[in-house]
Amino acid sequence: MATPAYERFRALHEGPAAFVMPNAWDGASAALLARAGFEALGSSSLALAFSLGRQDGRHAVSRDEAIAHAALLGRVSGLPINGDLEDGFGAEPQDCIATVRAAIEAGLAGLGIEDTTADPARPIHGFDAAVARVRAAAGAARGKIVLTGRTDNFINDRPDLDDTIRRLTAFAEAGADVLYAPGLPDMDAIVAVVRAVAPKCVNVLIGPETGVVPLAQLSAAGVRRISLGGALYRLSLTALADAAQRLHDGDLGVTSDAIRGSELAGLLPPA
Repeated sequence: MATPAYERFRALHEGPAAFVMPNAWDGASAALLARAGFEALGSSSLALAFSLGRQDGRHAVSRDEAIAHAALLGRVSGLPINGDLEDGFGAEPQDCIATVRAAIEAGLAGLGIEDTTADPARPIHGFDAAVARVRAAAGAARGKIVLTGRTDNFINDRPDLDDTIRRLTAFAEAGADVLYAPGLPDMDAIVAVVRAVAPKCVNVLIGPETGVVPLAQLSAAGVRRISLGGALYRLSLTALADAAQRLHDGDLGVTSDAIRGSELAGLLPPA
């Protein structure tokens, strides 16, 4: 049976305009993003891995860890959560099925399956294998969780738009609800992807690589969801790096404007 979180998340994709789905990395960040008014959140494999002192995209974080982390974000925020579950934690279609089933059991509203391999020497699955994995995931996901089919060509030094569109179109035909290719170079490429997979939804990572464009422009181009990946987490670390340097230089007032612990505690569920 479909969960309320799934129904809420699916409805966002069916709206008339694009929505922003920021990616949280812990309970407090999820609570703050919920307070800001966002209607859904994503997890971030990069943020989770780095927070644990591990490498991202190398199977250094387990399926159980990633799904439990995403479920935590949902419990704290009360929002639908899209799990950044990388390649489904295994090379075979059955691995993707297991990941989808575990995500549904944990109450996630969505998840993504990438065509990555966790092998830097051969980072992207071949076309047929990539499609078979999404097809298997879609069979397990249908009517229970929003499935994103994702190709990471552009962020793995494979800037081939034709192959990217071929993969996304095949993922759509295989049953993915949302299509996603991070690192698209410009608005022309984004528009080409939207047209190729229509009427399925397209997720864009922040915007084109040529530079940030207004949300309204992405929406007018047919994009339905904008995620931020690890950007907010990296932004928080940028603030930490700046504060650390100021503190090292003797500025003991560097934390004077920090949000109070009591304010954060008020956003979290009671003990």
